[in-house]
Amino acid sequence: MTALLVAIGAAVGAPLRYLTDRAVQARFGSAFPWGTLTVNVLGSLVLGVVVGLPTGPAVTALLGTGFCGALTTWSTLSYETLRLARSGDRLPALANVLGSLAAGLAAASAGYALARAVIG
Repeated sequence: MTALLVAIGAAVGAPLRYLTDRAVQARFGSAFPWGTLTVNVLGSLVLGVVVGLPTGPAVTALLGTGFCGALTTWSTLSYETLRLARSGDRLPALANVLGSLAAGLAAASAGYALARAVIG
């Protein structure tokens, strides 16, 4: 049952990642991977909320592992950072790594704090 919940969450998260990434990249139209940054920060926020709420293992599997796991993407972050560095854009590559890490941690913390505040 848990594997099915993970698969259902991933079936929603993966297409949402793709569509969000394309929409954000089309809007900004730059070499910097704003779309990947957006989905990673959004996924971190959602995961912070999920962890902060008193949920059971089924909800954690569906939303935390499935949805957030498919929505966020470390591999694409790595690839896009390498692509920037190889094209000579070393400062944007460094900004991508450090900015993604800092923004992701901040979003997860904010999501957790928000969830804890809501449940009192």
